[in-house]
Amino acid sequence: MIAPDSFKGTATAAAVAAAIADGWLLERPHDEVVLAPMADGGEGTLDAFATAFPDAVRVPVTVTGPAGTPVDTWWLRLPDGRAVVELAATSGLPLLPSLMPDTATSRGFGEAIVAALDAGATGLVLGIGGSASTDGGASVLDVIGSRPLPPGGVVVLTDVTLPLLGPTGAAAVFGPQKGITPDRVASFDARLAAFAGRFPDVDPTTPGAGAAGGVGFGMLVWGATLARGASAVADVLGLPTLLDGADVVVTGEGRYDGQSAAGKVPSVVQALTAVHAPGARPMLVAGAIDAPLDDYAAAASLTVLATQTTGEPDDALADPLRFATIAGQRLARMA
Repeated sequence: MIAPDSFKGTATAAAVAAAIADGWLLERPHDEVVLAPMADGGEGTLDAFATAFPDAVRVPVTVTGPAGTPVDTWWLRLPDGRAVVELAATSGLPLLPSLMPDTATSRGFGEAIVAALDAGATGLVLGIGGSASTDGGASVLDVIGSRPLPPGGVVVLTDVTLPLLGPTGAAAVFGPQKGITPDRVASFDARLAAFAGRFPDVDPTTPGAGAAGGVGFGMLVWGATLARGASAVADVLGLPTLLDGADVVVTGEGRYDGQSAAGKVPSVVQALTAVHAPGARPMLVAGAIDAPLDDYAAAASLTVLATQTTGEPDDALADPLRFATIAGQRLARMA
């Protein structure tokens, strides 16, 4: 079983999983390899679900991008009728020509949601990582309006547990990466507070309300449920069932560091492996290792390999899939 997260900024989870599998099969061509690329609600969530559900259908849609110009993107219809919509693919920061803290919008995310509902989606799985705006989800709600939730409900995937407001809120923590200068954080926070005041029945201190510039809060206003990203993705993908009978489970991420054990993809996969495939050998591939692993790796019997050890670090960053393939081959030799 190969179930990595994306190597953010360099390769998607689906591409990394395929590269590791290619390397593994070069060494052990007769092994059965199952790919289950993971995600946490951010960039790559659509690709992860598309790989896990081969019968899912990619539905193209053109929406208003974060800069106000059209963006051609897609949402995914799962075999059970639910739709997966990824904010990063409609309103993500990389879609901006330059930072636009005052005018960037998440309207396109709402448009993709409405398109999925109009197409008959029975439920929604929404990934809200990587947004370009800090508007509390107002632009999304403007599009959704008073539409009722679909019968299967709405699950919002996020690995962010911050509240909407204050020193640990959306504007203070993530605003700077979207172009909000330190002297303007307070004014953005005040705008978010004024917006939240329109919905006294929704608690802005809810963990995750500050995700995606406050889109988490907007989704709570609509009546959606916020779910912890990697764990919720594992549930939707049916990872516990897929793990049954596995002999080796390989996970990974771009940088394995001190935060990786706090609900990130590798820790979720490792925890599920311990329960659903207790005899399986856990392995991990990371673009770089930036954590003291000796005690943890020994306790988990974890085989760890950084792609940077398969070549020069700069080469591994420039061509991550080549070195992920090499890492997969080396792990196969260790199995």
